[in-house]
Amino acid sequence: MPHWATPARQSRLVEIFQRSGGFCVYGESPCTNPQAHHYENYIIGLIKDWVADDREAKAYLNRIISRQLHRIPELGALRGSFNAISRDIYFEGQPQYYLESLGVSGLTFKPFAKIRIASSFTRLHVDIAEPLKAVSKNKRRKAIRYGQSLPVEIQEQVEAICNRAIAHYLSK
Repeated sequence: MPHWATPARQSRLVEIFQRSGGFCVYGESPCTNPQAHHYENYIIGLIKDWVADDREAKAYLNRIISRQLHRIPELGALRGSFNAISRDIYFEGQPQYYLESLGVSGLTFKPFAKIRIASSFTRLHVDIAEPLKAVSKNKRRKAIRYGQSLPVEIQEQVEAICNRAIAHYLSK
């Protein structure tokens, strides 16, 4: 459902259609300007106006929020919303890596995990064939193809292997 399609606007479109019968929105018979007055052409322009109104309202709301945020008096040791101390606290709470996907190597035909190092564009491919041996072939395929979750103990083993790979990569 598009964002412009609020219940009030939908009822307005139905009202216009019922009044015009799907033809000239101004009730002219024959329609003097079918390019602009025909129902389908008329609602296209009406919808564009609604979208523009929504965009303008959202921009206005963002301006108001921005002004209110700049007026907040921030006093004390932690000034600003993202100062050096806040940034350190934020980055300490972030994981070292993000598991992007599981796959099968085209060269070795072994399963691997594609992980992205946090706050970096670097991606590592980590061999996870060992823990996946305990999982049935069907579960492995579903996890790799469809992103279904692995059993908890296997997932913990995969995370441990990924943590060791990240530690090894970062220690270089």
